[in-house]
Amino acid sequence: MHRTTRIKITELNPHLMCALCGGYFIDATTIVECLHSFCKTCIVRYLETNKYCPMCDVQVHKTRPLLSIRSDKTLQDIVYKLVPGLFKDEMKRRRDFYAAYPLTEVPNGSNEDRGEVLEQEKGALSDNEIVSLSIEFYEGVRDREEKKGPLENGDGDKEKQTGVRFLQCPAAMTVMHLAKFLRNKMDVPSKYKVEVLYEDEPLKEYYTLMDIAYIYPWRRNGPLPLKYRVQPACKRLTLPTAPTPSEGTNTSGASESGGATAAANGGTSNCLQTPSSTSRGRKMTVNGAPVPPLT
Repeated sequence: MHRTTRIKITELNPHLMCALCGGYFIDATTIVECLHSFCKTCIVRYLETNKYCPMCDVQVHKTRPLLSIRSDKTLQDIVYKLVPGLFKDEMKRRRDFYAAYPLTEVPNGSNEDRGEVLEQEKGALSDNEIVSLSIEFYEGVRDREEKKGPLENGDGDKEKQTGVRFLQCPAAMTVMHLAKFLRNKMDVPSKYKVEVLYEDEPLKEYYTLMDIAYIYPWRRNGPLPLKYRVQPACKRLTLPTAPTPSEGTNTSGASESGGATAAANGGTSNCLQTPSSTSRGRKMTVNGAPVPPLT
């Protein structure tokens, strides 16, 4: 079984921190020539007097170094998700700044630059946060298409959300725990397994609700939509080993044709095998008794 491996944030700090200010990236910006990243304000201020990368001394640009830097939104999103409370603190700092200086112009005019984006809208979660989710039975693509036909033609009633249940769970809860809860709630026998899905994709047992929120396009505009299905648990079959042939065992005649069957059954076979086309018209003996040929 796969298990979640927890990594300390201190082990990732060298990849998340700016070499100029020593803090976590804010508005992460990358130099095109060498792909080293820094805070936007830090690297802009540094390139006002220098034209070389502060980490590897690669020349950024001969005359206009600001043309060789790019915003790295993906890296910044990773930093916000890995460092608890960083996004919330940064948004509050920006709101306080523009409240103290109302005449200051916002560079891009976006809500995030003004600090007006809430943590829920950004999709950031913490381990102890409560996540609302909905769980319903997975019908499959074919069943949905069959039900969709009469509804589109007006022959059926309006589609109703039947069998949907709503839960509130910690963001650190795994899919395995949710499957166990469903198994106990529905008294599912042990020979069946409960599988949890997001849309039509099965989820790994070690995924947490926080992992699902980051991996799939759920923007917290409603309960996390999950589904489940019950399937027979596959058990690995073990075939018995064939015994080694001993002296005196008859290996001629019909025993050769039934050798494969006998080996699979773990012993000799007394069942009459259908002869091949080459044996038609010939006399055969089974256990010493003559058998008339097939015509």
